[in-house]
Amino acid sequence: MQTVATIAEFLERFAPARLAEEWDNVGLLIGSAKQAVSRIMTCLTLTADCVAEAVREQAELVVTHHPLPFRPLRRLTDATPEGRLLLELIAARIAVYSPHTAFDSASRGINQRLAEGLELLDIAPLTADAQDPAIGTGRFGQLDPPAPLAELARRTASFLRIDGLHLVGDRERLIHRVAVGCGSAGELISSAIALGCDCLVTGETRFHTCLEAEAGNVALLLVGHFASERFAVEQLAQLLAEEFPGVKVWPSRAERDPLVWFTPA
Repeated sequence: MQTVATIAEFLERFAPARLAEEWDNVGLLIGSAKQAVSRIMTCLTLTADCVAEAVREQAELVVTHHPLPFRPLRRLTDATPEGRLLLELIAARIAVYSPHTAFDSASRGINQRLAEGLELLDIAPLTADAQDPAIGTGRFGQLDPPAPLAELARRTASFLRIDGLHLVGDRERLIHRVAVGCGSAGELISSAIALGCDCLVTGETRFHTCLEAEAGNVALLLVGHFASERFAVEQLAQLLAEEFPGVKVWPSRAERDPLVWFTPA
């Protein structure tokens, strides 16, 4: 029999909490470590739809990328959307674990998987961990052979199964070295520039970061926050199913990107 504790111990080995950003809230956030687990759902974010699915499908544990709760709570009531979700999870005895930025930076984490999905070579962290140079913040690698920015954009869209993305830069420019940072990783632009990257692939960033990229002669591919991370949540479900064959594991089927592409006729 698996418990919340045994699943949490595996997730800690897979994405050590020491890799998380200082501002983050990772690990077991809700529930008893002693609780038995036979059904696990993974998701990117605990929305009302995801919580309803977890309750309906009788999950005992949800592994969510984005933490809930994220910030310290002074009160827990049904007066706020966050409070209502937390109370519903607690009432259903569903534990919640979040690896968040530790998963981003882990050796088999989201950024590593994104770099591999784009077929980069010689992949390394943009900022290496002090204890292990193979892990750390973001990733960068080589395109071999180099490809035009438009081709890299097509490759990225195909891997992430998205209909479109935002692009900053000359689409005919030949790209040799690519940096990646899942989620909202515009702050990685300075590291990408310092390492001689021609392009940064991330989920989303600020308008002024786009201008900074132009000024630094670095192209940007903005794929959307959801798309940059959801694929890895699906892969995490598969990993957990392989590690714990007696446990039913699935990625949320109700989860969706709140942003959709609209092209006027």
